[in-house]
Amino acid sequence: MKTINALSNAASALRRQAMATGLGLAATLYTTAALAVNDLPGGPAVNQLDLHPPVTRIAAEQQWLHYFMLVICMVIFVAVFGVMFYSIFKHRRSKGAKPANFHESTTVEIIWTVVPFFIVILMALPATKVVVAMKDTTNADLTIKATGYQWKWGYDYLKGEGEGIAFVSTLDTSHRLMSDSGKPEPTDDYLLKVDNPLVVPVDKKVRIITTANDVIHAFMVPAFGIKQDAIPGFVRDTWFRAEKTGDFYGQCAELCGKEHAYMPIHVKVLSQADYAVWVEGEKKKLAAKADDPAKVWELPELVARGEKVYAANCAACHQASGKGAGAIKPIDGAAVVLDADKTKQIAILLNGQNNGAMPAWKHLSDTEIAAVITYTKNHWSNATGQIVQPADVLAARK
Repeated sequence: MKTINALSNAASALRRQAMATGLGLAATLYTTAALAVNDLPGGPAVNQLDLHPPVTRIAAEQQWLHYFMLVICMVIFVAVFGVMFYSIFKHRRSKGAKPANFHESTTVEIIWTVVPFFIVILMALPATKVVVAMKDTTNADLTIKATGYQWKWGYDYLKGEGEGIAFVSTLDTSHRLMSDSGKPEPTDDYLLKVDNPLVVPVDKKVRIITTANDVIHAFMVPAFGIKQDAIPGFVRDTWFRAEKTGDFYGQCAELCGKEHAYMPIHVKVLSQADYAVWVEGEKKKLAAKADDPAKVWELPELVARGEKVYAANCAACHQASGKGAGAIKPIDGAAVVLDADKTKQIAILLNGQNNGAMPAWKHLSDTEIAAVITYTKNHWSNATGQIVQPADVLAARK
């Protein structure tokens, strides 16, 4: 009995995985394909009904199991309802049928125990094999931590080629503007385009460690057959091995707040040679961006740097005008921005406020935080002339 329960649980786990992937896919289709012109390779197709074309062995196994379970369910459906309707028609009262009168049948009880037992075994054995494979994240060639933020993804390459690379992936600003307009132009990758896609090599086992900075998110890429919750304070993992190069898309599959629809996932799978070139380029960029926290910046260069940080991270909520919208407080003319005590605004960016309505931005560098605060203190009507240096932010982190 324990064996049957274990196998049944494995089958149930796979069904939940398929259902979650299917529901996430449905959400993706609803928000993207409805405005698409053509099918998006690696993403949703126009009027798509089936699962994504699989790009990994696991996704292919899931698709096979989906069809396999569907066939079994259809066979059971036809058999049960066929017998029922046959009995209703064949043994109806109008034909003089007499109801049988018996109590307890050992034969019937054996049949309705043995037959479901074999059906459960038939369904659970292949499902268990796939579930076990899905959970085996050992011997990965590349390990990447995916951190969910409201509302973007942070990627840290922890092990393997590219170790040390880290960046944040945000919805492309042009798509956000399209959405805000209320009348977006039809485009195949609507709300799926990001500024920095996750890049991985083909035919390599990639382990994805998921966690979150604020609320529960979920990392899902249907073409890879993966969907893993990202929970604050917890570390979960999943894996994939892409068998072909190309661009593949997913989304956060957990309702995580008002910007949930603006949290896409774009994975770019490159050949090993192209991936090596990308890694080299990214490391050069990181070296160039590495700022000395002890450097003393001038006001104009901090404002120029801060404008870029604001556009990439803050404008989505506070608007480019700094006026905010709805429950989002304005920055233009805000008391905390105008306050001579700069530590107050630094604390808000480092820790957030209003129970997460304003998220924490600890993942930004000291220079980026100093720059964006200086920018807000010296833009729009906020002509304070105040400067926040990276050293001020560094001191506040301690």
